[in-house]
Amino acid sequence: MYRGGEAGQPHTWTQRVTPVLPLSNLIGDNPNMPDIDRALRVGVIGCGAFGRNHTRVYRGLQDDPSLNVNLAGVVDADKARAATIAKEFGTQGFGSVGELVAAGVDAVSVAVPTVAHLPVGRELMEAGVDVLIEKPVAGTLAEADELFSIAKQHDRIAQVGHLERFNPAVRATLPLLTKPMFFEVHRLSVFTPRSLDVDVVLDLMIHDIDIVLTMTKSPVKEVRAVGLPILSKKVDIANVRLEFESGCVANFTASRVSTERVRKLRFFQPRQYVSLDFSRQDVLVLTVDKDAGSSGDFDPFNPASVASIAFPGITPFKPRIERDEPLRAELVSFLRAVRDSTTPEVSLKQGREALAVALQIVDAVAQHSQRAHLEELTGGVS
Repeated sequence: MYRGGEAGQPHTWTQRVTPVLPLSNLIGDNPNMPDIDRALRVGVIGCGAFGRNHTRVYRGLQDDPSLNVNLAGVVDADKARAATIAKEFGTQGFGSVGELVAAGVDAVSVAVPTVAHLPVGRELMEAGVDVLIEKPVAGTLAEADELFSIAKQHDRIAQVGHLERFNPAVRATLPLLTKPMFFEVHRLSVFTPRSLDVDVVLDLMIHDIDIVLTMTKSPVKEVRAVGLPILSKKVDIANVRLEFESGCVANFTASRVSTERVRKLRFFQPRQYVSLDFSRQDVLVLTVDKDAGSSGDFDPFNPASVASIAFPGITPFKPRIERDEPLRAELVSFLRAVRDSTTPEVSLKQGREALAVALQIVDAVAQHSQRAHLEELTGGVS
């Protein structure tokens, strides 16, 4: 049943529960024998901003009888915080993972600081609980590999929380892909004292790294990057250029110290320009007709030229968007993988791939900072 990486054959429900139930519960007409149709008991570890949102959505899913979900509880080291969130959403609050496991839970969202992903994920999976681990999957590749090994050893479903995969605009764009050759990506946010345990690359840019890796399906060939700490001790703004083995180039800008919120991705592929707005869940496609530009004045890879909708031979198109809250879509997808014992849409393997590129970028930023002697201006990049 392990679904942390490549697809395989699903196990039966009986095979799945064997590691966590006494053998007597699996024999004959025992009334305690697990029922495949019973409600999935779900929980959340971590009651910060992310954890509260996961709890909110799970509580909403509980109200949908077609999903057959029960919110078993939330966990936080700050018991008062756990009690507050539990009261808000009508569930139980616990002070430890062990308490939630003892109360009974099948699947859990792990929304704790990145440094705790491995110990929390290990404790849950060793107890027979399936997990959705928020991005980044871990702080290091060694930790990501250990999570992968634990999931495989204990036959657990393990999904990584790359939320933008479930954005309706992304879902509408994927079928349009032919051969994307140039990406321009901006993800800008105002400063908040959240996720300051990691820099902006692992906090924000990793969303777009995952999306571009999904769209290019090509290994990274070269990384160039620059970044600066502005309001924290970590890099708060970064600009990155990735070149892929396919020849595709992607430029990324990520900031958590901006005065406005921007979430946009644009890319060019032969005779087509696609603009995706994550926040508005909107996609615009401009396609150049085969006979357009015969005068030689039109360049399909020039943004200014392509953006002129009035130019003869350019056809604008907006694909149909199935509106949904990305977090809801993500959690529904996770629970479907748990119930059906199938590979999650964002596997540990894919989460590790995004982390590997992000860490290459972090290293490139540090190397640039050293070459440019930026530590003299900023006090160093941690």
